[in-house]
Amino acid sequence: MKIIVCIKQVPDTETRIKLIAGSNRIDTKDVKFIINPYDEFALEEGLRVKEKLGGDVTVITVGSSDVEQSVRECFARGVENGIRIWGDGFENIEPLGTAKVLAKVISNMPYDLIICGKHAIDDDSAQVGILLADFLKIPHVPVVIKAEIYEKEAKLQRQIEGGIEVVGVTLPALFTAQKGLNEPRYPSLKGKMAAKKKSIQFIDGNTLGVDIKPRMHIIDMNLPKARVAGTILKDVEPAEAAVKLVKFLREEANII
Repeated sequence: MKIIVCIKQVPDTETRIKLIAGSNRIDTKDVKFIINPYDEFALEEGLRVKEKLGGDVTVITVGSSDVEQSVRECFARGVENGIRIWGDGFENIEPLGTAKVLAKVISNMPYDLIICGKHAIDDDSAQVGILLADFLKIPHVPVVIKAEIYEKEAKLQRQIEGGIEVVGVTLPALFTAQKGLNEPRYPSLKGKMAAKKKSIQFIDGNTLGVDIKPRMHIIDMNLPKARVAGTILKDVEPAEAAVKLVKFLREEANII
């Protein structure tokens, strides 16, 4: 089975973000980057399907040379092939452009199954997987929490409001992975050593003939305001505390 997993490199959630003065960009100088956590669930599922049915896994990413560290981590976990796409003008590529570029490359590849993360934790767009499936004209199932993959079809459970929906699709198909789908593995030392020697295929995005001109722009970007210290009521009788709480909610918080 030919399995494709789309990944994105994002800032570590524990990184303290700083903005570049006078711009709408973050300062990446001291930022640690990781594989998008939801893409890790997608990657693990791809590896499990390969181990069950045979075949190989290819990871594809749109990013500068910095993202090769994430591709090599995928190699260390058991991925056979890695593709990186980048080009001039790709710095501000939006989800639509990313999906177009991925579709152009993938349409010229053999595949049975494509897996993406539900969304990336940096922009939270949750658009690329859906758009990619549409461009490729294949079935798409989002927010999958359980997957049963067979040679020609798949039975998928997806999270919906208030319950779980069970969906059957014929392959080729694409689904996006939700937290809880699996427990991603750690790379072995042997895998890490082997990953250093593997080659990553580079595709010049400017040769694909894809229009990636942004249709939306970030107007402003600000860090969240520092959290205001809360008020603690000490040594107060319950009745008095209730009165003070209601007064605060009405006069200061404007909630009631």
